[in-house]
Amino acid sequence: MTLSELPLHASAVVDSVQDLHANDAIARRLRELGFVKGEEVRLVARGPVGGEPLLVQVGFTRFALRVSEARRVIIDPASQEGRA
Repeated sequence: MTLSELPLHASAVVDSVQDLHANDAIARRLRELGFVKGEEVRLVARGPVGGEPLLVQVGFTRFALRVSEARRVIIDPASQEGRA
């Protein structure tokens, strides 16, 4: 399951970040921002138009991500909590 598929207000644990090609700058930046294996993430809000951007919380920091960026973050579906 990917972060873009996480239900609103739900939490999960990051499994990995998918590289689409060698030296993928977006995947590298996501990892630098804290989207690393074992880190808890939560989908805080979705934008009003087409559901973009996604407001995602990692630790105490919130990020606005495009759906295409959130699709790169693979989460552990068994770890989901807090379904609203």
